[in-house]
Order: sequence, then C-alpha cells, then structure tokens
Amino acid sequence: MTRRLAGYETALLLLAAQASAQAAHDRHVFFERSLTDTAYYFSEARAITPSTLAAARGKLPVETTHVFTPPNALRLTWTSRPGGTWHAGVRRESWRNQTAEFTGDSLVLRAYTDAAIPAGVLPLIGIEDAQGLRRELRLADYYTDGLPAGQWTRVSVPIGQLAMTLQDGRTFDPHRAATVFFEQWLDDGAPHTLYIDEIAITSGDPRDTTPPPVPRTLRARGFERHIELAWEPVQAPDLRGYRIERSTDGTRFKAIDVQTSWFNRYVAFLGAPGRRATYRVRAVDVNDNLSAPSETATATTRAMTDDELLTMVQEASFRYYWDGAHPNAGLALESQPGDPDLVATGASGFGIMALIVGTERGFITREQSTARMRQIVGFLETADRFHGVWPHFMSGRSGHVIPLFGRYDDGGDLVETAFLTQGLLAARQYFKADQALYDHITALWEGVEWSWHRKTPDGAFLIWHWSPDYAWKLEHPLIGWNETMIAYLLAIASPTHGVPGEVYYRGWASQAQRAVEYRRGWGQTTHGDHYTNGHSYYGIELPVGVATGGPLFFTHYSFLGFDPRGKRDRYTDYFENNRRIARINRAYCIANPRRHAGYGPAAWGLTASDGPWGYEAHEPAPHVDTGTLTPTGALASFPYTADASLAALKHFYRDLGDRLWGVYGFRDAINFDEHWISPIFMGLNQAPIVVMIENYRTGLIWKLFMANPEIGAALDKIGFVRDR
Repeated sequence: MTRRLAGYETALLLLAAQASAQAAHDRHVFFERSLTDTAYYFSEARAITPSTLAAARGKLPVETTHVFTPPNALRLTWTSRPGGTWHAGVRRESWRNQTAEFTGDSLVLRAYTDAAIPAGVLPLIGIEDAQGLRRELRLADYYTDGLPAGQWTRVSVPIGQLAMTLQDGRTFDPHRAATVFFEQWLDDGAPHTLYIDEIAITSGDPRDTTPPPVPRTLRARGFERHIELAWEPVQAPDLRGYRIERSTDGTRFKAIDVQTSWFNRYVAFLGAPGRRATYRVRAVDVNDNLSAPSETATATTRAMTDDELLTMVQEASFRYYWDGAHPNAGLALESQPGDPDLVATGASGFGIMALIVGTERGFITREQSTARMRQIVGFLETADRFHGVWPHFMSGRSGHVIPLFGRYDDGGDLVETAFLTQGLLAARQYFKADQALYDHITALWEGVEWSWHRKTPDGAFLIWHWSPDYAWKLEHPLIGWNETMIAYLLAIASPTHGVPGEVYYRGWASQAQRAVEYRRGWGQTTHGDHYTNGHSYYGIELPVGVATGGPLFFTHYSFLGFDPRGKRDRYTDYFENNRRIARINRAYCIANPRRHAGYGPAAWGLTASDGPWGYEAHEPAPHVDTGTLTPTGALASFPYTADASLAALKHFYRDLGDRLWGVYGFRDAINFDEHWISPIFMGLNQAPIVVMIENYRTGLIWKLFMANPEIGAALDKIGFVRDR
C-alpha cells in the first residue's frame, strides 16, 4: 500500500538525522545536568572517618552557582585524613535496552576550584563497569601542576590503558562504563572543593574546530506558566545537544540550560502568567564546538482557562507519538530518552488513538495523520507476527522481535497485541473514508489468532505469551481484575479466530482455584480473590477488584477504546467500578498511611511507571506504595473523577511544573522521599492522558471503537446488558 504522501520523505530524513544525533549523545555523554537541585540522584557519596566528603542524603550535592554549562554542576568537597577514605560515584542514567558502550579514548570533564589544588592531593579518578570491575588513575600523573584557581579546566585522561582481562576470563572495558568515580589519594588533612560538570567519554579531537550548523526556524509559544521553544533538528552526526540562551531585555543573552540531542524542543518554566522573554539556541558537538546563535524568538506567558489547560496537556503529550515516533515504523518508542530502536507494541496502539485526538484537535492535519497511519500499517504488515500476534517489543528498523525480558520472550504477546488492536480498530473507523487503509487494518485485525492463545481448543484461559522456540514456557494466564480485559473482549469479537463468550467467565472472571490462587498471589489478600470484592475502603465499596483495586492503569488501558458507560456484566458496571477505584486511590493518598512526602488531595495517582528503582506497578497498598506519584494516574482518570483530576493537573503543572513539566508534557513520575524525578517520558503513560481527557471531553475514541460492529456483538455474547 502507499506509505508516503507529499512532504513525508523530508520528515523522515529529519527524524533519521535526529536519531543519529541521539546516538552521538548517548555514546559520549555521562553527566550534563541534574533534574533535582539539591542532590544528584544518580550518584553516591560516602566517607570513612576521619576523612570527610560532603553529601546530601548519601549523594553528591548539586551546585547552581559554579557551573560550566547551566543550570547546574556537581560539588565534590572533601578532606582526606590518615586512616580514613572517601568515595564519590556518578552513575550513568539508564533505561531499558540501553547501549552499554561509549565511544572515545579519553574520560573528559570540566573542573573548577576557588583555591588551587596541588597535584599531590588531587583525587583518584576511575571507571567501574556493570560487573563491578573497576580501574582507577591518579589525576596527579596527568596534571603535575595541579588545578589552577578561578577558571574552568578541561580535564582529560586516557582510558585505553585501563582495559584488562582477569584470570577467570572476565574482561574490563572502560568503554562499557557504568560509574565514573573519585576517591581519596594523599591525606593532606586540608579541605578542598572541586566543581565538576559535563562528564563524557570522547576522543576530543583537537583537529575538529568546525562548529555544527545553526539551529533554524526557532519558534516560541507562551502558555500559562511556561514558554515552549521548538526548532528544526540540526543534522550533524556528532551533535551532542543544544545550549539555550535567554534575554529579558531582548539584547543581553545568558545561557540558562542545555537540551539533549534527543529533543528539538525545550520548555522554559517561568512560573506565572504575564512574563515575557526572548530566546535563542546554539548547537554544540561532542568536541565542544559551538554554533552561532539561532534567530531569536519571543513569547509571553498568559492566563489560561481550564479548557485551554486541558488542550495544552493533550498537545504536549501527543507530541511524544508525533515528533518522537520511530522514523521508519511511525510507532511509539518504549521511552524517551531510551533505546531509539525499541518500539513498544501496546504503547503504539495507545499512540494511534492519540494520533486521532491530535488530528481532531488540530495539532496536525488530516493529511498528516493519514500519511502516518499508512506508514504504521505498512510497517505492521511486514513486522514479525506469531499466529498473527505481535511481540511486546520490535525493532523499528527491521520489524523483528526484541526479546527484552529474556530468551522466552521471543514470540507473540497477546496483551500488547490487544492494546495495539484496540487502537487499530478506532483508527479503522476514523479513517474509513480511505477504503484501502480500512481494508488493510481489517486484514491485520482478522489475522490475529486469538483462539490459538487458549493453548488447547477448550482452554479456559487466554495465555499471555507464545514462543516459536519455547511454546508455552511462559504460561501466564490472563485472569482479572487487571489491565487485560480488552484481550478477552477482542478475542470474543474476532470474526476469524474468535473464542466463545463463555471464556470471559471461565477465564477472565474465573472462579476456579487456579484463578483464586493467582489473585491471592499478587494481591496478598483474599479481598477480591473470587473476582468480586464487596469490601469498603475509605468508605467506598468496591464491587470488583483485588484488594483496593490495584494500580490505576487497570482502569485505563482496556478502557481507552472500550466505553464502559451504561452497561454491566454479571458483576458490575465497569464505569462505576473504575470511578470507585480512582476515588479509593485518591483517598489512600490523602490518608497517606506510609507518610510519604508530597501526597495530598491534589497529589494522587498510584499506577505503573518509572520509579527510583526501575519500572514498578504502584498501587494504594502499603506493601507496594513506594512514594512515587505518576501524573498519568490521576490525569487518565478524568472520565471518572473530573474535578479531582483537574485539581491534580493544576497542582502538577502550577506547583510542580518547574520539575515535572517537559517537552512531552509531564515527566513519567516523581518521588519526593527520594528526591527523584524521572528522566524519561514513557510510551505507555503519555497517550492515556491524551485519550482519556478526550473521552471525558467528547467521548471521541469511545465512539470510534464502539462503532465497530464486532464489539457490540461480543458484548452480547458475554451477556452485557444496559445498566439502568
């Protein structure tokens, strides 16, 4: 089928250039800024007396006055004494499937000191890999005159000599650095402070003095508390990022921040309406060459109505799936920053629904969205499928499965496929005037062999995974209550590979002992272990759900397209059930039994997200409540709790926006206890904000998905009836 319209090739080239720049940044940059202004989360600082090392909650303090590139740097303040020692480590920010290898022959950083530091008392500097193997060097061997006072020094030490092979066969390669560390050397007993910025592994080629191209077509838009900048991505293979400069008088500019080459957007949070500023942007490469400034752009923040705030949040989140889509596949990446080739199947289905919302809201044209949808469908037609089922993760370049969770994860993922199909069916109705596109989507839908995932012809449960090499090795049955209801609805709805309506009750809502034990296993309670619950939490009775209902994404993922209003099965009306789960979630955050910082009436929304210790499913239960708040939890609950969700939106934006608001809307999560802010935006979490706010406002995606005749027929087979 046709996959490109006029202008598409140009957009693809720009996206490809941006992907190349992302790779250059990720191959070199180790530290460039902290999202928090007190302590750098991805660090550690410890000392054994009598030596001392300044620390903030066991981490390196963040410095905002002495910086090489704004907004901040790291502060290393130590005293080395006999019998003691100290250690400071800076870890690389990490994400799923991250390339482990850096490119370059030197470890390079910028260093500043108010008082000269003699060579003999400079610290050791070293690299540790993910295995825990480490090598160090003496800075004194390379800076025999020490470090001078009052100026930024480019510190560079060669790392090739650090490579080694141990007797047990393990190898240490400094290019696979996980941590850069500093440690005590000579014990002079005197206090010293070293400010450190821009840690990188690079070749630092002195022959390269050519600056990157100037960023072009800078645009500025004013919103209520922030100004958004956007420009054409610079096409340079060695691009490290961009330097943002601001002027309040239109003539004198000051550097205020850096932006990674992942993004050709930047958010300047000014904190109040009525503030005017002028900006310009420079590109910088891995050899520190700085471009001339771009043309300037000026904007003013302004008061916004509630409707305007909703549109603002929708548009920013939508950009994740438009600007940030994989250039070849057109589909959603797992996270940004992240692996630039790791396409997430379920998130892509959510992104398709966000694409529709973006078109209706005028963020893009109908022609643009049609071209993107053709691109997506064309890619999916040739991507790996296993009995018609797509894998959880795919390479956006080749369409081949990426077994991210281990060798058994090399086949079809029915749940991720259900999320994708939900989006495809909404798109089938939205683009139905394009008969060819409609037919191609129909063929994809009818090619999914839902019945295969019963394992046997009379299997009671749908099984999550199947592998061509390991068959049902990951035999994970789909048992509710959780996010997988949509898999049963679509399996029953399928006109080609359907399952009987009774499987909904035998599998999803099963009363069998296997299902009871499954629910008890993850819920650690008997409440809801037979699917129905009936207990009250914070004065709110819950008809269906384990414990307090689970993470809020249980009420989102299956209901982005499936409209639960005004209908019920044997057990409940799921719109009302979801509303109660959201109310319980908020009530728990108000009660705050674990006394986490930051929780409250407008600070709620426990759901699955990135967290200080990785991806976790946060929910309103003390044993799984880590203090991590996720904006999508409250914001994707708009259809259920409009007033409380709007209050959360305003709190997250107006009160926390200087930390939480970024180029794609709200960052994935925040944890006040840990002084941690997620460095990523996540594909699974941005689109539900877009889609569920739209379902609250107009019901658009609900109407489109439910317009597919197969869905109504499936509900009849299950026995859904009108709820009076």
